[in-house]
Amino acid sequence: MRMSFLLAAAVAVLSCTSAFQQKMEKEYPAFLALQLQNPTAAARPDAMVALSLTEVKAKAPAFNPLAMVLLQGDQEVPVQLLDEDGDGQADVILACLNFKPQETVSLKLRYAQTGYNVREYKRRTQAELSIRTGGKWQGRKYEGGTFTNVTSLRVPPEHTDHSWYIRYEGPGWESDKVGYRFYLDWRNATDIFGKLTPEMVLQNVGQDGFDSYHNPGPWGMDILKVGESLGIGSIAFWDGQKAERVAVTDSIFSAVTVSGPIYSGITTTYYGWNLGAMSTRLTSQLSITAGSRMTRQRLAMDADLPNLCTGLVKMPGTEMIPGPMEGEWTWLATWGLQSLNNDSLGIAILYRRADEMQLTEDANSHVVVLQPENRGLDYYFLAAWEKEPGGIANKQGFVTYLHESVQRLNDPVKIIL
Repeated sequence: MRMSFLLAAAVAVLSCTSAFQQKMEKEYPAFLALQLQNPTAAARPDAMVALSLTEVKAKAPAFNPLAMVLLQGDQEVPVQLLDEDGDGQADVILACLNFKPQETVSLKLRYAQTGYNVREYKRRTQAELSIRTGGKWQGRKYEGGTFTNVTSLRVPPEHTDHSWYIRYEGPGWESDKVGYRFYLDWRNATDIFGKLTPEMVLQNVGQDGFDSYHNPGPWGMDILKVGESLGIGSIAFWDGQKAERVAVTDSIFSAVTVSGPIYSGITTTYYGWNLGAMSTRLTSQLSITAGSRMTRQRLAMDADLPNLCTGLVKMPGTEMIPGPMEGEWTWLATWGLQSLNNDSLGIAILYRRADEMQLTEDANSHVVVLQPENRGLDYYFLAAWEKEPGGIANKQGFVTYLHESVQRLNDPVKIIL
């Protein structure tokens, strides 16, 4: 009896699999075979891979990105189109999948040559910007109105810190691991939202009181005291004695450029960042991916500055964690009871060793001074809170996670089309 039941169950599974495959082949009759390879001896959950549309179309000229599905055997792999160069046209297919150590996986990128048939996937990232509308300015305060999400904002000249105008005071972005925000005002510092759930939460933050997120809630809370520091990964200039955040500008324009299931991003342009004898237009592109604690920060300027810097808030009772001396990427990192809830929290900046000009500090921050290249700079920052689901609870666990994170950057997944 038991064998008959198991056999029937196996047949049912095979029938379902066959039905799924038949459906995919019918809806997406053409395909391109490809292989992805994890070159390291470590497992890679939620690895993000970028497939160039130019290269895909070179192999399959009839490829239609508006009707596609990526399959690993009988499993569907979440994908998302991305306009990486900002010209209004998608140029990258992002895919999120899991790898075993040194595993090579074979996939089929199936497509229909015409039509529109876009698949939907569980949301594991988002970005948002929310302002009050329906009220009015009274001096530097905005009174009345209700919060409304917008895709972009040129910051009004009246706006400053605690104007009660922008929900949680700036743009926010999150993955299923962690959330972040930065103050869209003269402070221009980045903060952390620790999460107690993998679900998306930003849409609820600050809805029940302007700064209610400083207190524990069912979703989590603001877990970092930023003050006058660099918080985590904030943009600054090193004047030889201290880090100067992006405080004085002619104007600021911020936009949610993408809010998708596996990738979300925010672009902010600071016009006329004034540093006394120097001035530049600075563009920041922040992004986060599914299953990751890491935010990528890409900076571009229209003038030459001798340096840019970033860093971490200095908190009592924390330990510095020395970064690796080999490989392309290293870190500036601290661990300890440094959350606002007095929990263990690890924070880090990941940057290219070749960009490092100086490791230093000022009264408020641990600082890494970096050398821009071609008026640009690229680095990451991350936060790991012990109370997140499956959180890192001790220093050694955080050190291991940092090594895994830089290994992903040093040895990316290989793509074979």
